[in-house]
Amino acid sequence: MVKSACLVSSIILNLLFIINIYVGGQWKLSWSSKAAAEAEAVAAISCSGHGRAYLDGLVVDGNKPVCECNTCFTGPDCSQLIPDCAADAESGDPLFLEPFWMQHLTSSALVVAGWHRMSYSYDDKTFISKELEKLIRKLHAIVGNAVTENRFIIFGAGSTQVLNAATYALSLENTSSPTGIVASVPYYGLDKHQPEYFSSERFKFEGDAYTWRNRSDASTNVIEFVTSPNNPDGQLNKAILHGPNVKTIYDRAYYWPHFTPIPAPADEDLMVFTLTKLTGHAGSRFGWAVIKDETVFNRMITHMHLNSNGVSQDSQLRAFKLLKAVLEEGTEIFDFAYQTMKTRWERLSRTLSLSNRFSLQKIYPQYCTFYNKVRELSPAYAWLKCEREEDKDCSAVLKAANIIGRQGNAFGAEDHYVRLSLVRSQDDFDMLMERLNKLVSEEDGAKTM
Repeated sequence: MVKSACLVSSIILNLLFIINIYVGGQWKLSWSSKAAAEAEAVAAISCSGHGRAYLDGLVVDGNKPVCECNTCFTGPDCSQLIPDCAADAESGDPLFLEPFWMQHLTSSALVVAGWHRMSYSYDDKTFISKELEKLIRKLHAIVGNAVTENRFIIFGAGSTQVLNAATYALSLENTSSPTGIVASVPYYGLDKHQPEYFSSERFKFEGDAYTWRNRSDASTNVIEFVTSPNNPDGQLNKAILHGPNVKTIYDRAYYWPHFTPIPAPADEDLMVFTLTKLTGHAGSRFGWAVIKDETVFNRMITHMHLNSNGVSQDSQLRAFKLLKAVLEEGTEIFDFAYQTMKTRWERLSRTLSLSNRFSLQKIYPQYCTFYNKVRELSPAYAWLKCEREEDKDCSAVLKAANIIGRQGNAFGAEDHYVRLSLVRSQDDFDMLMERLNKLVSEEDGAKTM
């Protein structure tokens, strides 16, 4: 009788507890309420629209977060413009997507308990979230930019780690000569810098892929990096080399509808993608590869385990939440990003069309299966050329005009070229345009609108 009474009392107490935290059809927040309040308080700090405050940022006056200002702005609330500040168009920091996420706070917000995923691995003893993998496959199917059916997917700390794992997986072991790494000029600088930095006996950077086309030594093992769309010039590159001793790694970081038309789903043996250029979250360091061959997949898995024991589960959770939001919002992120990049390219093109000194890369509109129409241009970067013979160092020419770009030699090209990033914050782009307009207007013989 006593036991029955205790059981009834326990049930009643649990019911009262549940009723107490579930009010009006919604769960009443308990432990997460303080975390949510802190996040909202920081997000409400405007920083004059020229910076951001962060939960993990510096604090003053006890616990008040400090505004971290955009380039060329300063002051406690980032409201002061720094005179004669250089326009920074050097890095590929994709802050142009920040306004999109500020408009989608609810769908992208994340509150995590302190005990979340403390183990090295998931329940299936792997280092890969199966639910995140499902979202990635679904996203590729909806966008139509990659075939994932009957393919393997691996995660890495950004595309940087994935590319390195792919290089190790495709290079041969126990050979007398290292596998040659090549890429067509202008190439993404990491294609050269990673092999050189790791200085492995298994592979060695050998330069421009075009110089290998007519080589008589067809027995040499080669890995060709193909960045498509290309960084820096936005071209939809294809492999130069073919044959039984050639392996190809396709870097598809920019193969999304906001940077390029999608003529067809990519269907290469090994394709690398990154969250950075999809959602803009470069700091989350999350990338993935879609792989046809199981042996290559297993070699990459082994490399990841030995290199970092898998990818941070916190990064995977962040990616899961963001991709879920992307899918829930339909085409919104692609529409927003495409319009932003298209507008920036049009503004830049108009200004440089008045110049006799500078020119831009030629990219032609193509039919895009995602938008079901011929699509205008919206590349991530401007591949600018100084046309005057005396302007041998185009980067120096721009630097004199208070513009910071990335030199052509960083991409294996001549220094008549400079890459200008178009994916940074709106403040950065506006400052770039202000400096370029002034530079072009001061040309002898410059055209007028």
